[in-house]
Amino acid sequence: MNKLAFWFLGLSRRTKATILITIDSMLVVLALWSSFSLRLGEFYIPKDDIWILFVLSPFLAVPIFIRFGLYRAIIRYIGGRAIWAIFQAISLYIVIFTVVVFQTQIGVVPRTITPLNWLVLLLFIGGSRFIARWWLANVYSGLVSGKVDECCIKKVIIYGAGSAGAQLASALECGKEFKPIAFIDDDKLLHKQKVNGLKIHSITALAYLIEKHQITDVLLAIPSASRARRSEIIRLLEPYPVHVRSMPGMVEIAQGKIKVDEVQEVDVADLLGRDAVAPDQSLLSENITDKVVMITGAGGSIGSELCRQIMVLQPAKVILFELNEFALYSIDKELRRAISKLAVCEFEIIPVLGSVIDELRLKRVCTVLNVQTIYHAAAYKHVPMVEHNPCEAVKNNVLGTLCLAQVAIACHVETFVLISTDKAVRPTNTMGATKRFAELVLQGLSLEEGHNTRFTMVRFGNVLGSSGSVIPLFREQIAQGGPVTVTDPRIIRYFMTIPEAAQLVIQAGAMGQGGDVFVLDMGEPIKIVDLAKRMIHLSGLEVKDEHHLNGEVEITFTGLRPGEKLYEELLIGDNVSDTVHSRIMRAEEDVIPWEELNMRLDRLKTAVEKDDCLEMRAILMESVSGFVPQCEVRDWLWMAGQDLK
Repeated sequence: MNKLAFWFLGLSRRTKATILITIDSMLVVLALWSSFSLRLGEFYIPKDDIWILFVLSPFLAVPIFIRFGLYRAIIRYIGGRAIWAIFQAISLYIVIFTVVVFQTQIGVVPRTITPLNWLVLLLFIGGSRFIARWWLANVYSGLVSGKVDECCIKKVIIYGAGSAGAQLASALECGKEFKPIAFIDDDKLLHKQKVNGLKIHSITALAYLIEKHQITDVLLAIPSASRARRSEIIRLLEPYPVHVRSMPGMVEIAQGKIKVDEVQEVDVADLLGRDAVAPDQSLLSENITDKVVMITGAGGSIGSELCRQIMVLQPAKVILFELNEFALYSIDKELRRAISKLAVCEFEIIPVLGSVIDELRLKRVCTVLNVQTIYHAAAYKHVPMVEHNPCEAVKNNVLGTLCLAQVAIACHVETFVLISTDKAVRPTNTMGATKRFAELVLQGLSLEEGHNTRFTMVRFGNVLGSSGSVIPLFREQIAQGGPVTVTDPRIIRYFMTIPEAAQLVIQAGAMGQGGDVFVLDMGEPIKIVDLAKRMIHLSGLEVKDEHHLNGEVEITFTGLRPGEKLYEELLIGDNVSDTVHSRIMRAEEDVIPWEELNMRLDRLKTAVEKDDCLEMRAILMESVSGFVPQCEVRDWLWMAGQDLK
C-alpha cells in the first residue's frame, strides 16, 4: 500500500486528476446500482432501457464535479470547505439526474431512488476522499521527513480545544516535529469529547497524561483569552515538568510572518497577567492627526514603537530622527512596507540622520519641515554602560535635551514630550541622574514666558523586549543550559510591554499643560529571581539548587552592577493626582528656577568640555534630589588618566 501511495504522490497533477475522474465515474455508477439494490431488496440487474441511465450518470456527474473544484483540492489537506463543495456538487447532480429521469421516462425508476442515490453517492465520494486523505497524509509525512526516529518526535498536549486548537492539531499532524496526544480545556461540557480524534481532558488529568505518554510540551491555543487568564493558566502549568509554548497569533499567521504549526515560547507579557486599558482615541489623535511629528531616537525600542503607533493615527508627516544609520534604515523600511500592506492613509516619511546635540541640524529640520510635535526618545539608557561613560551621557541626555528644547521654542513647536524613566527618581546611577536633570530642564523652560511650546515628561519603568532587557538574556542562557545570571536575589523591577508604554506616552503627552510630569501605572513589581525561575520551569526544566541537586539550570548571583539599585520608584514625593486615564498619574515635584538652573547648566557644559567627572558628578548631586551614587566614578578614560598621574 505504501508503494502504491508513493507512486500516486509522484504523479503529475493532470494524471492524478484523470485517475480521480475515473474512480469517481465508477463510484457514480456503483452508487446508482446500490440505490436500486437497496430499494428493491435484491441484487439488482439492470433491464431494458435502464442501462442508459448507468451509462449517462458519469457524463452528468463528472462535469459538475470539475466545475465545483473537486479535482483541484489537494486530497491530503482536504477539510471543511471541500466537504461543502462535495455536498453542493452531488446535490446539483442529483437534481439534474432526477429531471432527466422523469422527463425522458427511461424505464421504470422508483421515486425513492433519488434520495437513496444522493445519500449513497455522498457516502462514496466523501468517504473516498477522507480515506485517501488519511492514507496519503501519513505517507506524505514520511516522504517529506524521511525515516524519522520516533524518539525525536515531541509528544504534546494542546491547551484549548476551540477552533485555534483544532487548527493547530491538524497542522501538527502533517508536520514532523510534534505529535498531538490530547486536548486540555476548561469547559466541562467538552470533557471526554473528541476533536480530530484527540480526547479532551480537564487540567486535573495533566499529570496522568504526562506520565503515561511522556509528554514534553504543552502548547497554548487560546488566542482569545485575556492576559490575566493566560497568566493564570501559565501559573497552573508551571509546576509540571513540561515545556510550555504558545500558538502564534492569527495576525502573524495572516501576514505570513510565521506558519500555524510554528510554536513560540510563552510571551513574557503573559507572565505579567496585565491587560491593556482601551485607549482614549481623542487623546491619541490630539498631537498627531494631520500634524508634522518628529521622533528622536526613532530606531530604538520605544522610538520605533512610537513610530508604528503614530503611523495609524494619520499624521501629515513623520520625521524619523536617528543617529544610528542602520537603525534608521530599518525603521524607515519597516514603516514603508507597513503602509503598503495596511489600510492606512499614505503620509510622507522623512528619515533624517543626526544628533540631538547638533543645534544647526535640529533647527534646519524643525524650520524646513514645520515640525509641530516632538517625541524625544533619544537617550543613553544602559545603566552600567553610562556609568563607564558619564560625560557622553550628560552630553546626550542633558545637553541634548536642552538643545532640542531650545530649538523647539525657537521654531514654535507646539508639543514636546520627553520619554523619561523610573530611574530618575532618587537615582543611584548617572543615567537616572541625567534623565532627572533633563526633566528639570523642561520644567524650568516651561516656567519661562515668551513661548507657546508645551513641555511634558512621561516616566515609566522597564519595558519587555527592549534593548538590554533581561528577558532575551535569560532565554539565551536557558537555551545554553545555564547558568542564568541574576545580580541580586532581592532585586525587583516594574515591567510593561513596549506597545502599552508607547500608547500611554502618546495619551499622556496630549494631557500636558506645560511642565507636567506624568507617571505610568506599572502594576505590581516583579522579583527578577522569580522571573528567572518561572522562565526555567516553563522551558520544561528544573532549577538546580541545594534542594534540587539534579536540576538542569542553575541560577547564579553576580552582585549589583555599577549604578544599579535593588528597586526602582516612580515618584520623588507623595504629591500625585489622578488623570482622566486610569493608568496615567500626574506628579507634582520641585522645580529649580530657570535662572539658577541655567547657571548650573553652564557649569555642566564646562565640566563636560574639560572631562571633569568629579565636578560633573557634584553638579548632578547638587541639582538632582536624592541622587546618592552607588559607586565611585567609573569613567574608563578618567580612571586611566588618574593612573597616569
